[in-house]
Amino acid sequence: MNDKTAVDEADRALKQKHRAMWASGDYPALASEMLLDLGAILVDACGVKAKQRVLDVASGAGNAAIPAAMMGAQVIASDLTPEMFDAGRHQAADRGVELEWAEADAEALPFADAEFDVVTSCLGVMFAPHHQAGADEIVRVCKPGGTIGLLSWTPEGFIGKMFAAMKPFAPPPPPGAQPPPLWGSEDHVRELFGDRITDIHTEKRTLVIHSFHQPADFLRYFKSHYGPTISVYKFIGDDEEKVKALDSALTELADTFGDAHGDAAWQMEWEYLLFIAKKAKE
Repeated sequence: MNDKTAVDEADRALKQKHRAMWASGDYPALASEMLLDLGAILVDACGVKAKQRVLDVASGAGNAAIPAAMMGAQVIASDLTPEMFDAGRHQAADRGVELEWAEADAEALPFADAEFDVVTSCLGVMFAPHHQAGADEIVRVCKPGGTIGLLSWTPEGFIGKMFAAMKPFAPPPPPGAQPPPLWGSEDHVRELFGDRITDIHTEKRTLVIHSFHQPADFLRYFKSHYGPTISVYKFIGDDEEKVKALDSALTELADTFGDAHGDAAWQMEWEYLLFIAKKAKE
């Protein structure tokens, strides 16, 4: 086996592992219950219009793709994990829109150069392991002068801190893989795209979560619904002490980012970065 063949096989194995991780639990249900507004926020920030060609990268069940289709755009929702497409198709039908669903690796998109007017990714490409490859593909398929729109969890926010808390309990990352929340760092994203983009607008915002009554509720839900959390617990499943330690770490973290304001019920605040830019004209 030559070096290239070995690298290709390792990459295929890694992507199959990622696909299985996101197929575990029920991410479409989590997204529908807690993250639904984010897709519409990204689409609005990108100024998606009728008849534009839009690609949503690492789309999941179409949290951004469906709102784009509702604007009259011609939309392709692409994702490495097609197991999530059925939920997306049902949601699209409920909203009376049609779009195309395509199985695709964010690091090797099966689309032509400069094919799309708008390329979006809502909490999606950030989870592709090789950040530069994901950024390169987004730029490649976007038309010169077209819009690139990304929405990502920040390293300083709750989800970023959650990944940091899970890291000591997770298997070592493969060579070259980078932490997902780095996509929530403006400097990191600017470096990935370099001078290939212009007219950059960034904004940090907070998503308020009302789905849990207390930190323990968050823990139970994420252990059963969120693929990355499920994967880490599966890895340490035979070590009762590590399981207890991770339970404690995540519960304490949720308590830190959660609060009850006045007479309101307990809620959490999750920070994200909105990153909008134009592809530089050639």
